[in-house]
Amino acid sequence: MRKIQSLLLVLLLLPVLAFAQQMPTPPALAAKSWLLIETASGQELASQAPDERIEPASLTKLMTAYLTFSALKQGTIKIDQMVTVSEKAWKAQGSRMFIQVDTQVKVEDLIKGMIVQSGNDACVALSEAIAGSEDNFAQMMNREAQRLGMKATSFRNSAGMPDPQHYTTARDLAILAGALIRDFPEDYAKYYSLKEFRYNNITQPNRNRLLWLDPTVDGVKTGHTEGAGYCLISSSKRGQRRLLSVVLGTASDGVRAQESLKLLNFGFQFYDAVQLYAKDQAVSNLKIWKGTEKTLKAGFTSDFILAVPKGYAPRIKTELVSQQPLMAPVTQGQVVGTMKVSLDGKPFGDYPVVAIEGVPVTNIFGRAIDSVRLWFN
Repeated sequence: MRKIQSLLLVLLLLPVLAFAQQMPTPPALAAKSWLLIETASGQELASQAPDERIEPASLTKLMTAYLTFSALKQGTIKIDQMVTVSEKAWKAQGSRMFIQVDTQVKVEDLIKGMIVQSGNDACVALSEAIAGSEDNFAQMMNREAQRLGMKATSFRNSAGMPDPQHYTTARDLAILAGALIRDFPEDYAKYYSLKEFRYNNITQPNRNRLLWLDPTVDGVKTGHTEGAGYCLISSSKRGQRRLLSVVLGTASDGVRAQESLKLLNFGFQFYDAVQLYAKDQAVSNLKIWKGTEKTLKAGFTSDFILAVPKGYAPRIKTELVSQQPLMAPVTQGQVVGTMKVSLDGKPFGDYPVVAIEGVPVTNIFGRAIDSVRLWFN
């Protein structure tokens, strides 16, 4: 009897095992934790310990940059505004752009000093210009982290100086870096690919070696402390595809670059990005009750793109499961169903489908008619 049960279990598992064998095997990396993301879909292509708490070191500066770009967009600060350097900013330890106390520095120079030279002094100066103090700025960082969905992150300073309550994960850093590229594409393109910056008669190179090793890499940020090891978040755009890699806790500057490039190459070589639906394309016209319209256009608010193992695009199947009965009012962007994606007949992922347009409630007469129809249905 046990032999029969074992045989049945093996037969049941064979399709699952066959599907697993189709998935590319990620490379082994000399790092504590890492994560590779297809940015168009947010898919995780490879990872190791992506939710392990780590010390972010200078990767913290991505949040400082995010809030700086937000402040510029909102008009809180101006790109050509002159910022007076405080004693606290001047005394910042670690990597610096070498701003001098009581001098005035242009906001754009501070941005370049923060991104290219990884200047801790630039971060403090920017945080004070935006929030009045670095402590206030840290509160802004934590609020923004929560808004972005960085559930395992806590910030205590703008530059990434070690603190027991200053931590994050590879997954949260991928969320942050992806948001920076998505929400501020012009600022990202302008600053993160700069290979060097000269200030106060001192020229410092960008610490991201991949900017020299791979012309498709256009960012993002390095980080290093004794506790964090050598870390690198990198992004590469080849054709229309962009991949984002987070590699944390390597042994040296050279290793973090080498392992990051290995991870990016894996994603591009072994996966294809397939666009299943275009932005605002009506995937289906769903029946809606008690509304001014009888049907509702359902789809995606951005191009729906999935990464699949190379050569497997023709084997993708989709099925829309809608919420029924669907009742008005429905607002634009409201989730109204789920797109179930399968690959070779096996579940590959579930993705929310939203209303492309809103449908308000109809008049009392129309609602009464639909109530009767629903009762008979």
